[in-house]
Amino acid sequence: MSDWTPTQWQSEHDGRLTAMVDIALKAGQHTLTHYGKPSLSVDRKSDDSPVTIADREAEQLVRKLVAEQFPDDAIAGEEFADSEGASRYRWVVDPIDGTKSFICGVPLYSTLLALECDETPIGGVIYLPATDQIVVAALGGGCFHSDDLKTWSEARVSEQTDLSKAVFVTSEAKSFGDRGEGPRGDTDVFEALQRDTWLTRTWGDGYGYAMVATGRADLMVDPICNAWDVAAMAPIMSEAGGRFTSWKGIDTVRGGDGVGTNGHLHDAVLALLKK
Repeated sequence: MSDWTPTQWQSEHDGRLTAMVDIALKAGQHTLTHYGKPSLSVDRKSDDSPVTIADREAEQLVRKLVAEQFPDDAIAGEEFADSEGASRYRWVVDPIDGTKSFICGVPLYSTLLALECDETPIGGVIYLPATDQIVVAALGGGCFHSDDLKTWSEARVSEQTDLSKAVFVTSEAKSFGDRGEGPRGDTDVFEALQRDTWLTRTWGDGYGYAMVATGRADLMVDPICNAWDVAAMAPIMSEAGGRFTSWKGIDTVRGGDGVGTNGHLHDAVLALLKK
């Protein structure tokens, strides 16, 4: 896998960018050992969200591989407590982004891995193990994608400038109602986005951002998210020519929400979100 990466990826940051892609691939491919199995058991976390043995094993594998190669680096993930580090680097992992899809046998779940330096995301991977689709990026090093892990192309966002002709994706319409004030939460925001765009689909989670980064969708909106859900999206969106911010327009992956667009539509989308 690392053979395809740009030369500077292999040398910059002591090889961490190349390792980032390799580690994400290994973790994602491990999830396939449990994917679609009738025997898969599902547990509930304290927030009632589902988790499986595949989530836990994949994250443990990432932590093991990072610790072996870069023992001084910090690691943050969804399923286990943060591991402190002594270097400038932190790895952020979501072993299965879209666990509900994974449980239902839908192949649009992904393994997400981000590399941060001095708390800034500098590299990211969205890997869909069940379809062999992958999007990878490094700040200043470009964004690339493949549909078969063999043939690679530059990933670029769409050129759509008309919101009324845009494709809007999100993970779950219900999540808009789970935030904000009042019994409807921010349901009005979802309805406004759906009204003002051409097409709405719940091709969400990491796959939604992959769609935007490769120009197949124009905006992806997360009403509620954690850093591990979107840390990879900041460099991916930027290097693909788009933008990723919080709903307030702040360049952060720790704002509690997120929006990724082709850039041309970002201000128009933020205007709807701020209402």
